[in-house]
Amino acid sequence: MSNYRIQKGDTLSALAARFKTSVSALARTNNISNPNLIFAGKSLRIPGKGDSFEPSKGSGGTKGSGGTGGSKGGGQVQGSGGAGPGNATPAMRKLADAGRAAAMGMGGYNSQGLCATGVSRAIQNAYGVKVWGNGNQIDNNLPRDKFKQVNMSLEEALKTPGLVLTWEKTSSRLGSIYGHTAITTGDGRSSVSDFIERNTLGAGGRSGLKVFMPTV
Repeated sequence: MSNYRIQKGDTLSALAARFKTSVSALARTNNISNPNLIFAGKSLRIPGKGDSFEPSKGSGGTKGSGGTGGSKGGGQVQGSGGAGPGNATPAMRKLADAGRAAAMGMGGYNSQGLCATGVSRAIQNAYGVKVWGNGNQIDNNLPRDKFKQVNMSLEEALKTPGLVLTWEKTSSRLGSIYGHTAITTGDGRSSVSDFIERNTLGAGGRSGLKVFMPTV
């Protein structure tokens, strides 16, 4: 049995994948009644491990500004998969460009409440694939032969162009129902959907972040 100190943005599902255990085992070992709600700073006991873990920089669970939410749909969360500011693939840059174009063609710098439409339009323009669903559904509908879920913090993801971000919930009324989705531009701050959000890091009240990298 080992201990891990929960970091801001960690999710139980991502930690389970990282430590090669299951969400149910972590929840049972730590008496967690709601697997979608864990708290930064708390110590998490990892079943079957002999050493204590402190999070290494740039690793840990799938992170969001709210730090809650599970991984639904996307299968096993992988490491960063080679994604990073200095090694974005042509496919990732293509999606980032398509995302900017879609955002400017829809809301510019003002949200239209159609984030999934903007992201879906960008993916279709970049790869010829139509993806359905709202902000917290689109992650389940991303074609797995073209996208893989990766284990990155929001800060890391925003430095890398062409990643798809999804949040299960945001602080707005509609966002609490439909979530939010966007594509990273790679400038470390902004993301695009139906509009250009200048400061995604500063957008509070979001939870359940997942990050997907194009593999086409």
